[in-house]
Amino acid sequence: MSTSISTLKQLVAFPTVSNRPLTDMAAHLAERLQHASFKVERFETTPGKINVVASAGPVGSDGLILSGHMDVVPTDGQSWSSDPYRLTEKNGKLYGRGTCDMKGFIAAVLDVAERLDVKTLNRELLLIFTHDEEVGCLGSAALKTQLADRPVPSLTWIGEPTNFRICRLHPGHMTVRITCLGRPAHSSRPELGLNAIDIATSAMIRLKELAADLKTQHSPLPGLICPYTIVNIGCIHGGCAVNIVPERCEIHVGLRPLPGQLSAELIGRIHARLSPLIAQYQELGGNILIEGVQDTPALLTASGTQLEELLRPHADNPKTCAAPFATDGGNLAQLGTQPLVFGPGSIDVAHRPNEYLSVDALRATTQILGNVIQRRCVEELI
Repeated sequence: MSTSISTLKQLVAFPTVSNRPLTDMAAHLAERLQHASFKVERFETTPGKINVVASAGPVGSDGLILSGHMDVVPTDGQSWSSDPYRLTEKNGKLYGRGTCDMKGFIAAVLDVAERLDVKTLNRELLLIFTHDEEVGCLGSAALKTQLADRPVPSLTWIGEPTNFRICRLHPGHMTVRITCLGRPAHSSRPELGLNAIDIATSAMIRLKELAADLKTQHSPLPGLICPYTIVNIGCIHGGCAVNIVPERCEIHVGLRPLPGQLSAELIGRIHARLSPLIAQYQELGGNILIEGVQDTPALLTASGTQLEELLRPHADNPKTCAAPFATDGGNLAQLGTQPLVFGPGSIDVAHRPNEYLSVDALRATTQILGNVIQRRCVEELI
């Protein structure tokens, strides 16, 4: 147990916020796994953004994937009781940024991997640590190309915080940028201009109408905490000075498509909702541009997979459920795998000040990992 806590302390000390490089943490994981006799590959998607993939056991033998993301969300503006990048243990809880989301799981994987005799593996154990999950699952999206030429195991365990509930589905997340273009003018002569913020206001009214319509259209899939497509107007940027009629205003809209729902369909519905406005403002010399800028797929894994059977004895509830948040699972499923999301800690403390993972949950994770790896990758009957 002290080894896992020590490893988590090292991982938390890497400030792998998504807007920074994570080269140091990737190198740390790679070096330790190489010493543990894993074959390690590092795929640099963009400068400083690296996926770490480590393999042991016979390639192509359909064993098990363990996956976690290395990046964390920022702490800027949050009121922490301790240094978020220095692991602090208090009353059985381990505090620090990323402890539960999701460096605790990675620490447990690393601990188990280093104690594993890889010569005993009859099936491949593939470890996948991704970059930039928090800003759109960019690392796992790149893996669809980076791992295209090699077989991967069909079972994937993603250790996001689910309080040890087995999640086989979750919504996706997509970002749509809506750019409203007007015409600048001196604010004393507003009739000479076309106010882009006014255009954006009209567009947001239509978007709220679309959100209300989608709220009435429920998915029949079981377990979804929110059974309809969420539309969130998350950011708006417009204008440059109070005495200028603004020429440009951008709206960033987040949508969470449900499993089976195509992103193109949602963008089409936005187009349909805004098309009368687009025609109206084009006649006045303005415009509204709609662009999808990020798309993380939803996840829907069939029930009854072998991984589900392996995890069920360790789960808080034997029934599968849905996660309310998006994960790398949607992208990893496109590699031909069957991902399940199952991990220590609660999403309710993730992204917040004083994020923590309990010592008991970390201990349980190492025990569960050891059991599942033994049954799936060492024993020949599973």
